[in-house]
Amino acid sequence: MEININLDRKTPDYAMFTDLGNAAVHAIVVAAKANQMTWAQTYRALCELSKQREFGEATDTAVREMVYCALGVEDEPFYV
Repeated sequence: MEININLDRKTPDYAMFTDLGNAAVHAIVVAAKANQMTWAQTYRALCELSKQREFGEATDTAVREMVYCALGVEDEPFYV
């Protein structure tokens, strides 16, 4: 599945340090919803993103909380 990131539109704020970071996390949220990913699967995607120097904060608590809420997966445990 290919996801295009359009920085011309307002991307939700996921507490990343840059607009590009918010766009990258938003792409994960969109993919997670489209593919009905679990929170654990989504968290792993955030971990992979955080391995890139410019997105290191992708696993910060604030970012994880924003993504967790955006997914609406409150029935799944937050700490995986």
